[in-house]
Amino acid sequence: MCPEDGCFPGLYCSKFLDKPWLSDGHTMVLSSVWGSTQTILSVDVLSGRVSRISPNNSNFSWDVLALDGDNIIAVCSSPVDIPEIKYGSLLGKISIDAKWSWQDVLSPSTKCSERVLSLLASLQFDIIKIPVRGVSENLTKGASKPFEAICVSPKCKKPDLHDPLIVILHGGPHDVSTSSFSKSSAFLASLGFSLLIVNYRGSLGFGEEAVQSLPGKVGSQDVGDVLTAIDHIIDKGLADPSKIAVVGISHGGFLTTHLIGQAPDKFAAAAARNPVCNFALMVGTSDIPDWCFFEAYGSQNSDSLPSGARDLRVPIYDGIQYARALKENGVEIKVIMFPNDVHAIKRPQSDFESFLNIGAWFKKIVADSHSRIPAEGRKCCLAVCLFQYSFSNLFGLKTPAASGLRISGFLCSIAIGNYRTILFLVN
Repeated sequence: MCPEDGCFPGLYCSKFLDKPWLSDGHTMVLSSVWGSTQTILSVDVLSGRVSRISPNNSNFSWDVLALDGDNIIAVCSSPVDIPEIKYGSLLGKISIDAKWSWQDVLSPSTKCSERVLSLLASLQFDIIKIPVRGVSENLTKGASKPFEAICVSPKCKKPDLHDPLIVILHGGPHDVSTSSFSKSSAFLASLGFSLLIVNYRGSLGFGEEAVQSLPGKVGSQDVGDVLTAIDHIIDKGLADPSKIAVVGISHGGFLTTHLIGQAPDKFAAAAARNPVCNFALMVGTSDIPDWCFFEAYGSQNSDSLPSGARDLRVPIYDGIQYARALKENGVEIKVIMFPNDVHAIKRPQSDFESFLNIGAWFKKIVADSHSRIPAEGRKCCLAVCLFQYSFSNLFGLKTPAASGLRISGFLCSIAIGNYRTILFLVN
């Protein structure tokens, strides 16, 4: 399916309400991804008609929390606006063309410090469309349409002076980064970075043809899309090509490692969180071996292969092999491990410490550097990798303190060369 510009792209829902029905008994209210935003929709299950309930003149993301009769309780946010509770009232009778009125709900739980509000108020965001580079006749219509990226930048800019840029990549690969508030992204922006959050082709919310264009082309089409997005904003004068970093988790980590390998001169720093580095190894050890075949070849042929061990998603040996390869190529390596966390690294302490370290490294290498390291004098300035399974027992090491920060798990630092650094954070 290929949606026309601005038209319904399909349902991409991660959850449903326990009681999602309006009073007519056949109109369902749900949240779904629409491009780079999350929207609230009504679906008439008898006629199949879909209507957008949340305002369509805003790039904010909306999520339904509960129904109050024929009224809606929802949350609204953006990359630079903290979540706010909204109350939606139905104007008139239930119909697919019904109008809704939205009001703010004052809630102490959404308040934050004046300093945070001041920092966020100095930022702006926009959703930009990126034309596909090198469109061929073999591509479907949906795969030829522009993809999107969310750009976060300061409101006040000095002429010919740009903040360093962090490119943020989601996992999946069939996931999506929406224009909702993210504390980790807001933290990185507060350090003085602009953000480019890329929804490469294969991301959800852009139609089925766009989603199905990626399997069998991972490591090429998605990598090309990210490089196209970076070149697009550089050409528009929105970024300094000498101060670009990249960070991604899971498949986003896979993309990060490919990017610094395929285009090493493009990046001054990189952070790969739980990256997929070795498909061949992952097939026999992961809990999703069929995913490896489908994404690598575009089909599932894994019936005779064993499934991965329980609670394994990306095996730790991916990271060990990658770290060794980088070390052998003269890259400074730092490994930080979070032994009590899982693939997403979402425990509050792990999440805090991982992005604290990523932000500190990026600021040191990218933001505070006074000169660019010559391309011929480096392999990769910085990479940060986070994996989810403990291998501290392999080394028999305990957690040391580093730079005054307490780091969970195992940390190993090898100094090689000047600013040629890789940082691994492992669960």
